[in-house]
Amino acid sequence: MNTPEQVVAHLQPAIWAKANRLHVAKIISEFAHELLLQPEYTGTAGEWLHYRLPASDAVGVTYTFRARVLCLNHWSVDADSIRKVRNGEEMPLDSILLIQEFQSQLNISQEHLPGYLEEIISTLNGSGYMMSRPQLPLQELVRSGYQTIEHAMTSGHPCFVANNGRIGFDANDYRQYAPEADRPIQLIWLAGHKSRTAYNAVEELPYRQLIAAELGAAVLADFNRKLTDKGLSPDDYFFIPVHPWQWFNKLAIICAPDLANQHLVCLGYSPDQFNVQQSIRTFYNLTHPEKHYTKTALSILNMGFVRGLTPYYMDSTPPVTEWIRQYVGADPYLRQQGFTLLCEVATVGYRNFYYEPFGKQVAYNKMLAGLWRESPAKVLQPGQQLMTMAALLHTDFEGNALLPVLIEASGLSIHDWLERYLRAYLTPLLHCFYEHDLVFMPHGENLILVLENHVPVKAIMKDITEEIGVFRMNTDIAEKGRRICVTVPDELRILSILTDVFDCFFRFLSNILVTRCDYAESAFWQQVAACVYAYQDDQPQHAAKFEQYDMFAPEFILSCLNRLQLRNHQQMVDLADPAGSLQLAGMLQNPIAPFKRAAPVAGRRLPGRELECPTATNT
Repeated sequence: MNTPEQVVAHLQPAIWAKANRLHVAKIISEFAHELLLQPEYTGTAGEWLHYRLPASDAVGVTYTFRARVLCLNHWSVDADSIRKVRNGEEMPLDSILLIQEFQSQLNISQEHLPGYLEEIISTLNGSGYMMSRPQLPLQELVRSGYQTIEHAMTSGHPCFVANNGRIGFDANDYRQYAPEADRPIQLIWLAGHKSRTAYNAVEELPYRQLIAAELGAAVLADFNRKLTDKGLSPDDYFFIPVHPWQWFNKLAIICAPDLANQHLVCLGYSPDQFNVQQSIRTFYNLTHPEKHYTKTALSILNMGFVRGLTPYYMDSTPPVTEWIRQYVGADPYLRQQGFTLLCEVATVGYRNFYYEPFGKQVAYNKMLAGLWRESPAKVLQPGQQLMTMAALLHTDFEGNALLPVLIEASGLSIHDWLERYLRAYLTPLLHCFYEHDLVFMPHGENLILVLENHVPVKAIMKDITEEIGVFRMNTDIAEKGRRICVTVPDELRILSILTDVFDCFFRFLSNILVTRCDYAESAFWQQVAACVYAYQDDQPQHAAKFEQYDMFAPEFILSCLNRLQLRNHQQMVDLADPAGSLQLAGMLQNPIAPFKRAAPVAGRRLPGRELECPTATNT
């Protein structure tokens, strides 16, 4: 437990000012990208364009800055150039005030504004905390182990402005449970009576086998003894892993009736040490890395959702896993690419009968569940290194990026390194889309790269049963698992690549290549186009689909993540109708469209056309 002074020791004037400056740059960049803000062009000096941004809701307040507008309407803002002037007087940069000064343009209601500002403040607080801690030099970080890299990440989701809310944590909780705090923890275990608790798993993993492997004989015997000492039979219970915060802040109170009546029994801590991952409710076993990831319910608000786990989905997770392993994991083309799925192999969920009448989506019914996911340590071969793909976008607080250091360490040219990376990452996603009508949520935190000599050789996808969609009713999937079959209009399906990969990841990767590696935008996007054509040449049987879902369409609709959060920061998406929840605004010019082949030709040679990236246009 920290002292009252310790939990705010990082809140120093210089740190707070720097955190705000970097965050204001991100706000301008992302809100301009989503057409929420319309900076006014004032002139050009060298490679920089100069802009002014008068506040809509604060008379006399104007921001000025310089930026480069790259493909996909990406505003590469020079943070050091930003100035705020109020009635002729320069003012300090303040993210919280900026949101208020542009409230009407951001279309955020008076009702939601205070809560959204709390998430902004929490995000700034987290940045200040990370700035106050020693950072591993990038030359060391690039050679570090998986968990060291995982916990060195500082920026969160690249698109979201309020990406580090974690509303519910107190100041001590943050320093204990935030990924950047990098504090090993132990999990608490409960026993849930089988009348209210369900265990589900893939066929080869019955409950006794999993729980014996996860807990070990000595701990299992101790937990069983705690039940028998109360006159209870261990055979009547399933064991449930619980986040310590969830126990002390929610379950010990909300589940008081169940605890009093011994439907639930607290068994205490297990001895294994775990590291929380970037996804904040998933744990990596440090004591035994070969054991499963453990994912638990965590009833805090973060990036548009309360991060619970519903017991009603838990019974459908294993059937989804069985289908993915059989039809996707065993796909010979994907195996050839090295694409690996970390399957969620077992689940446990507890039903609270007091709250069930209010509906399955009520947060109280998502407080006690867990799942076990395969560990990436089991697929690692000698000489290989694991790295979260989020690391490719990592920039330290001095503006130094990890990507150029990683490429330099590989000994390859930027072109050759990117070619290997695109083959490992993009090619499998294209195949899943065109061959299996299947899409993931393939952002940086959800994907692990396997490197050899600092070069990507394959990609590992995780979180594959919750963040997945199949664009057709597939009768090969067991009925319980068909929740992943989604109805999406044909014209929006390709956004799973053009938005989720191009706009939400490659846009930021390209910015680093341009600003930190002096690598031309046109060169990067031409390589992306070449990767797409290489896949199409490999799989000519999908020619009709390639035309129907055209990766080279001149433009595609802009799907906005921050607009979702601004509309309702507590529930961004209706999980029953995710496509219907999309916030669409304007069109983006497709950066690979200039490299479209004029006509079918043999081989993979692309025309050497100039790349032009105009800004987004309003519809």
